[in-house]
Amino acid sequence: MDDSIRFLLDGEVIEIAAPDPTGTLLDLLRYRLRRTGTKEGCAEGDCGACTVALGTLDGEMVRWRAVNACILFLPMLDGKALMTVESLSRGGALHPVQQALVDGHGSQCGFCTPGFVMSLYARSIAAEGTEDLPVGDVLAGNLCRCTGYGPILAAGEANPPVASVADPAMVATLKGLQRSKALSLPGIFVPRTADELSVFVAANPQARIVAGATDIGLWVTKQLREIDSLVFISDVADLKVIEETPEGLTLGANVRYSEARGALVRLHPELGELIRRIGGLQVRNAGTIGGNIANGSPIGDMPPALIALGATLTLRRGDTRRTLPLEDFFLAYGNQDRAPGEWVERIHIPRPAPDTLVRIVKLSKRFDSDISSLCAAFVLPIVDGVIGDARIAFGGMAGIPSRAPACEAALRGRRWTPETLDAAAEALRADFTPLDDLRGSSEYRLAAAGNLLRRLWHEQADAPDLAHV
Repeated sequence: MDDSIRFLLDGEVIEIAAPDPTGTLLDLLRYRLRRTGTKEGCAEGDCGACTVALGTLDGEMVRWRAVNACILFLPMLDGKALMTVESLSRGGALHPVQQALVDGHGSQCGFCTPGFVMSLYARSIAAEGTEDLPVGDVLAGNLCRCTGYGPILAAGEANPPVASVADPAMVATLKGLQRSKALSLPGIFVPRTADELSVFVAANPQARIVAGATDIGLWVTKQLREIDSLVFISDVADLKVIEETPEGLTLGANVRYSEARGALVRLHPELGELIRRIGGLQVRNAGTIGGNIANGSPIGDMPPALIALGATLTLRRGDTRRTLPLEDFFLAYGNQDRAPGEWVERIHIPRPAPDTLVRIVKLSKRFDSDISSLCAAFVLPIVDGVIGDARIAFGGMAGIPSRAPACEAALRGRRWTPETLDAAAEALRADFTPLDDLRGSSEYRLAAAGNLLRRLWHEQADAPDLAHV
């Protein structure tokens, strides 16, 4: 069994010998296991037609989350439990979520329906990421083209969340599937600890580290790229630290967005609203904040906010660590300050002072599950009507997420007035020369960025701590 991955599907242990490192769960389900209820729509984690439930052993319980099967690589299944839409009606009767959709005529062509069912099922058992979310937010990663969402939303409302109770037999079986040491197969390395990860990556700097595969998955499904060596870190528990202190928040690089959401909301509510706009729930249940930083995307939504908040990044190579401001990690498009064999270990975000105005805004063509035209983050300490050490960062305005030094200088030490914000908005033209692309022209981006600054005054005009200063 050392040359196989093993997972649990409806009480049966499935063993895949010599797995393809970039083979997807979707292909396994449809072409080998004949679980054709799971559909292929976009093959990029956007439409939700391939949604399944993935369970991870956590002590004496199983933590479930909805994920996209189309970009989940087979090694990421090792030691997990899996449920597909066929799992819900194994006894012959429809699950209440399915029955509610039937009763409400919530399916027309039916292609997307299994994905909706699995997302609503995950909510009905209070799965990870669904906490306190309305039905519409849970379904933001599921698309329907023909029915309309009214009956689908009603089916979700008819099945409110009730925390699931772990099946002792399932827990026992999953315990038997857990590994005490790293899994090493051709092209695949699955470490259990950060030390194992660091040793391997230092010796194999060409290996690609994969946490949620929400980015690398598309390299395979869309770009048809071949990747020779992959390191899967989802089981590295010591990279899942979430540490809240009066000084700030520290997140291990393996913390998924859905896991970090509560702590980030407590750090500042604006971060919670930003996460609500990052992908659909299935993406947030897979993607990690550390991975979003490490891939260096110029349009990743989280880095601008973290840069503006003064976040620092800890990098590790072997046993050596170094910490740097997050803004210094991004050097140029596709180029980060990371030596061969060095990897992102954790992120620290300082807690904003009480007298600080924090505003984070994402502009995109649609509200849910869309790539930003630009993302702006404003952190403005304001004391006695004077702006202190302003920090402003943007994504989508350059080849990397970046601060706006000329804009910051136009604000620092100035009175909180509309005229000050007008001057700072104009200064953005000295900071950025954005590209034209399908998401927006250069002029649109500059105008929008400046108007977001001006809007701050109008948004805060009635705030008792900032009005008339």
